[in-house]
Amino acid sequence: MSAKPTIVFVPGAGHTAEVWNKVIALLEAQHFKCIPVTLPSTLSNPSATFFDDIKAVQDPIISEMSQGRDVVVVVHSYGGAVGCSAVKGLTRPKQDSTSPATETKGHVIGIASMASGFGPSGMTFADALGGKLPPSWNVDEETGFAVILAPPRETFYHDLPVEEGEYWVGKITKQAARPFMHPEGREYSYAGWMDVPVWYLATTVDQALPYEAQKHMVQMARDAGGDVTVREVESSHSPMLSKPLETAKFIEDAAASFVGRVG
Repeated sequence: MSAKPTIVFVPGAGHTAEVWNKVIALLEAQHFKCIPVTLPSTLSNPSATFFDDIKAVQDPIISEMSQGRDVVVVVHSYGGAVGCSAVKGLTRPKQDSTSPATETKGHVIGIASMASGFGPSGMTFADALGGKLPPSWNVDEETGFAVILAPPRETFYHDLPVEEGEYWVGKITKQAARPFMHPEGREYSYAGWMDVPVWYLATTVDQALPYEAQKHMVQMARDAGGDVTVREVESSHSPMLSKPLETAKFIEDAAASFVGRVG
């Protein structure tokens, strides 16, 4: 097995894989293999499904596993629902917590989550939020897209320099609403955070997912039996952009912890 796991990055709603570029550059300098994923639901296609997003994450994971590499899945915001569901069946069975020396197949060994939640199996993203989207989002029934109601600069990037914040506002894509709400998603949603250890980066000045809500969700996950280690960063909803050094160090430390459990 490779000494360092491959890291698969899953962005949030309306965001491209480009949001991970700063962090990836730092981690690649530490000799991590990094694979950013583009979610189909962010590509201006209102017909994209939750399963489409899951498969986009599973494909690179399975490819890496088949080459004998363990994988850490890094998720942000809505990407947490996708990434956690994508690890179903791809983790090491709990009764086999250590890998035999002769094993050549890799596994997902952990999830590094930031500014995200812990959805239960069998529920859509909206189900897990009480049947509706967060207050900052709404569904345009005519177009099939989820629309950001709150000012995105203040909601996602308030701690970035003005020019950089506006750049990222301009990069927000049309997000299909179907993966959030369509009942078909219940068939594929999965609490993968129950199957592997999770490191969670709480964003303490987050205006999209308030810090207190994050702490509440972490406690609920722990109460349900999840193995969750929490770190904090003074960041908006987008720590990979505003605090890339701290975010990369968080991921590096999480990966080392996960490897230590199976090595």
